[in-house]
Amino acid sequence: MIQSISSNAEMLENSAEMVQEPATLNVIDLAMQGGWIMIVLLLLSVYAVYVFVERTMALSQALREDKTFMSKIKDYIHSGNIDSARSLCQMTDTPVARMVEKGISRIGRPLNDVNTAVENAGNLEVSRLEKGLAGLASVSGGAPMIGFFGTVTGMIQAFFEMANAGNNIEVSTLAGGIYTALVTTVGGLAVGIIAYFAYNNLVARVEKVIFILEARTMEFMDMLYEPEK
Repeated sequence: MIQSISSNAEMLENSAEMVQEPATLNVIDLAMQGGWIMIVLLLLSVYAVYVFVERTMALSQALREDKTFMSKIKDYIHSGNIDSARSLCQMTDTPVARMVEKGISRIGRPLNDVNTAVENAGNLEVSRLEKGLAGLASVSGGAPMIGFFGTVTGMIQAFFEMANAGNNIEVSTLAGGIYTALVTTVGGLAVGIIAYFAYNNLVARVEKVIFILEARTMEFMDMLYEPEK
């Protein structure tokens, strides 16, 4: 009786040892299996995050606008106090202020020349604000292709090993090679999607700044055409 209980206990113990814990998918370990392609994608993701944060801060500053700025400029110009108007522009660190300052520096010349100077200054400001956006767009389109490249090369390697294995092919080995190769596709798509949404967000912000610059250009030129009271 005692021996039977002991044998049953040993059988239960052995069966407990045979029960394996369910496999877990560690994202970090899986990413490490992607090889050098994952390093490239990591660098692209760091670049995308840097561009997004840096441009977001710059565009937030550009979208800040003093509602009384243009009225003050108007009062200074109509009172003939051009130096005060230029000083106000220099103290206001916004694209609108720099654009208006360029127009003020051309006061006294033909209005077409003033308008051209203001528009050129506005175009320069827009170019500065769009800095880095082309690179971000390249990341959004290029990262998925880099991921697909890593997957294709990984699949070629997996099937090459399968062909050399002959009759000793193990399904677990083949499956492991395939899912490892697919890691680069997931990584590329993740980086590309994030960069895509970040790019569109920045483009929308730039368009808002362009609208403000165009509105202030018209307001400034109307100010010059308007007779002094």
